[in-house]
Amino acid sequence: MNAIIHPRLFNDGPIEFGRKDGGQHSAGGAADDNLELKSVIEAIGKRDREMVDFAKKADAEIKATGQMATETKSALEKLATDASGQQARLMELEQKLARRGGAQGAEALPSLGEQLSGSDDFKALQLRGKGRAVLKVKAVTSVTSTTAGTGGVGAAVQRTRLPGVIAPPDRPMTIRDLLMPGRTDSNAVEYVRETGFQNMTAPVAEGDLKPQSDLSFDLQTTPVRTLAHWVLASKQVLSDIPQLQSYVDQRLRYGLTYVEEMQLLAGNGAGQNLNGLIPQATAYGFAAYSKAADTKIDRLRRAMLQMRIAEYRASAIVMNPIDWTDIVLTKDSIGQYVWSDPTVNNGQNLWGLPVVDTNAMATGKFLVGAFNMAAQIFDREDASVEVSTEDSDNFRRNMVTILGEERLALAVFRPQSFVYGNLVDGNAS
Repeated sequence: MNAIIHPRLFNDGPIEFGRKDGGQHSAGGAADDNLELKSVIEAIGKRDREMVDFAKKADAEIKATGQMATETKSALEKLATDASGQQARLMELEQKLARRGGAQGAEALPSLGEQLSGSDDFKALQLRGKGRAVLKVKAVTSVTSTTAGTGGVGAAVQRTRLPGVIAPPDRPMTIRDLLMPGRTDSNAVEYVRETGFQNMTAPVAEGDLKPQSDLSFDLQTTPVRTLAHWVLASKQVLSDIPQLQSYVDQRLRYGLTYVEEMQLLAGNGAGQNLNGLIPQATAYGFAAYSKAADTKIDRLRRAMLQMRIAEYRASAIVMNPIDWTDIVLTKDSIGQYVWSDPTVNNGQNLWGLPVVDTNAMATGKFLVGAFNMAAQIFDREDASVEVSTEDSDNFRRNMVTILGEERLALAVFRPQSFVYGNLVDGNAS
């Protein structure tokens, strides 16, 4: 394809290719979109603060009257409705700016005018002042997604950014829910535990001396321990990316509960660790209770028997998900499932007790206990997340420290009411 230019065209004024104000128009549109984006982000921040205030108000109303006031409920519903519209507009603006920025950042092909003015024919025409300049343009035979070549349209292809953050799976936390809740306003919890009872009760004849029984006690102390961690972030990124701070808050809280579960179950009591349930539990009496042909199901029932002989009744069973699956899939000699018909949802229970399967328990181990009366959690400070600009040189660097922290103590009143051991042959070690 040829483009021919005659010299008389240059007598009428300069040739213009494209629009003179195109760049200014594009820059002005981007500026307007950026202003609107800032306005939407500020509106979302204001909405979040209003939702927090109304949530606190609703909580106070529920505590005072047992229900949320109608006007408070209506206000929260309106804020939720407005939130969806603001979020949609935010996404639209972010994608619009991304498209404009992507087109500017890609390598652009020269226009026909730029190709013509740079050709040898055109330069010779300028020197002679007459004649003609011919530009040979290769016809586009195919359109591709590259940014090079006559058929490349890569600058027009934009990536799709999905909203939010794809988070890893969260472990369900279960051990806290098994134990009695409590609170303390001190740095330690003390309790008196009976350590011995010599019961001398006997029939007494008229006039004879009555027998004396003896009791012994021991004062136990369990310290309050602190679980904490923190992350560092810039003020700009928290302001510029909606919902990022709430996501960070959620992950910090999850980190606290994750370690809390491990500590409640298996903390060894050394240093700043809690003294967990397993280290204080009674070892399974392998020699006294086991039989040669025992299965995992039998072993759990015999552990319940050990507790029963000690005058305690179990309230739950804790094991690893792998062991629970082995039990559920156990079959008899003709291939039928022993525990349950797989087409029927019988819940997660065994021997009349709820089964808690958690990865916090090691494979091949079990813990059977009277969780509902033998141990108690005492919360000193509930899990909280705080943000500070005063840490180190944060103020000078526009950084913020986000801290997650909680304080709690665990008291195990009756160690004999927990039995810990192996689900297969061997002792509790």
